[in-house]
Amino acid sequence: MEQPSTRRPPDRPSPRPPADRPVRRPLPPQGAQGGAGRPRPQRRPRTGQGATRTASGATRTPSRVPGPRLTGLGTGLFAAAAMLLASGLALAAGSSVLLYGLLFLPVSVLAALWVRPADLLAAPVAAPIAFAVGLAPLAESEGGLAGHAVGVVTALALHAGWLYGGTAAAVALVGWRKVRMARRRAAAVRGKGRTPR
Repeated sequence: MEQPSTRRPPDRPSPRPPADRPVRRPLPPQGAQGGAGRPRPQRRPRTGQGATRTASGATRTPSRVPGPRLTGLGTGLFAAAAMLLASGLALAAGSSVLLYGLLFLPVSVLAALWVRPADLLAAPVAAPIAFAVGLAPLAESEGGLAGHAVGVVTALALHAGWLYGGTAAAVALVGWRKVRMARRRAAAVRGKGRTPR
């Protein structure tokens, strides 16, 4: 009988480790991939009416401060208060009617510019009334109410040049504003009358 062999089988070489493979990174979830993978385009701010764009793309809106809009009564009160203040300044300067007349011109201009469109005719009417109201403290009087009234009429006659100048400026500005309003209305009517092709 054959005896079993006691020899040990030769050691087999250990298998070689596999070649280095690129490590696969785990993919992000679908929700995160859509938000982080693709950058969203930036929305440009809407430009309002009258806004302009600069060379860098920024929008710039011109700052426009609207002037006051006074009613007819408000225009008269404003002009009278302003001329009373001018009368006080003239008294402080030694009853200077020249200073009073010079201050009357800008008051008439502001009254014509600040009155609202519906009451444009109030500015030329309020200007001479305000001139007479402010001239009362400067007028020379002989005493009594009647004497003071005569002094005011005399002062108006002597300084009528300032009165006519301020009133003429108010009339001119009111007429200019009326012409502008008429042109705007005509342009609006023409724009509505055009039919789009």
